[in-house]
Amino acid sequence: MNDKLFGSSHLFLVLVLLCGCGGGRPSGTPLTPPSTPPSGSPPPSPNIAGHWQFTTTSLMGMPPATLAGSLAQSGKSVSGAVHVDGSNCVDWLTTIDLTGSVTGSSMSLTSASVGGQITTLTGSITNAALTGTYNIKGGCADGDHGNVIGTKLPYLANQLSGTFTTSGQQTFDIAGNIAQNGDPSPDGSYGVSGTATFNVPCFNSGTITPGTLSQGSFVLGSRLALEIETGNGIVTFGGTVNQDRTEIIGNYAVSGGTCDDSGTAVLHVSSPWDY
Repeated sequence: MNDKLFGSSHLFLVLVLLCGCGGGRPSGTPLTPPSTPPSGSPPPSPNIAGHWQFTTTSLMGMPPATLAGSLAQSGKSVSGAVHVDGSNCVDWLTTIDLTGSVTGSSMSLTSASVGGQITTLTGSITNAALTGTYNIKGGCADGDHGNVIGTKLPYLANQLSGTFTTSGQQTFDIAGNIAQNGDPSPDGSYGVSGTATFNVPCFNSGTITPGTLSQGSFVLGSRLALEIETGNGIVTFGGTVNQDRTEIIGNYAVSGGTCDDSGTAVLHVSSPWDY
């Protein structure tokens, strides 16, 4: 009886030892380490889709130019539509298509030919900003090259306020709400909509109607255009954000009513819209 108990106990001990040693793993077989990403794998590509503005600094003495518009991303492929401001070779209203790619923190964009002119932008993206170089081949600016800085602009959805100064140097104020469309227009601009109120007898409220570069309200880079329909005419405004990013300075006109006039205006859009 004692031999049987000893035998059973001995068998149990052997099984415990085998389980503790890997359940019968063949001798010399190494333990499989936890899976880890391959060494040197590139970092994931950032999401660059959105509203961008690029500023060039020529190394060939050409005037600085600004490219503004929208970029879309599908995997590593990038496409977009931009407009050039400040160029002697391309009209600002011309829509320029872009194609390219983003891999890790590197992005490369090439424009469609405009008057035989093809522009390439390459650079590194950090915190929604690009730092790199540009090069132009063909056309009016053939051979121009230099540095480029790009910024992904934040979404516009804020309170609006400001002051209009008439041609007779009288003033009236505007207050309201403004919002940028989530999707861009084919020309790369973003429609803007909202409501506005005025402290002027001619009209006391209006609707901000979204549009594109040709008409209506839109934002493109540092440019903001507003078309405000009131009960007594349409108020149009066009301006650009100033250098310290605190004001949008431009001109306005009122047409189609009994108080047609024109003048200047200074608008403010509350944080977080901040170039």
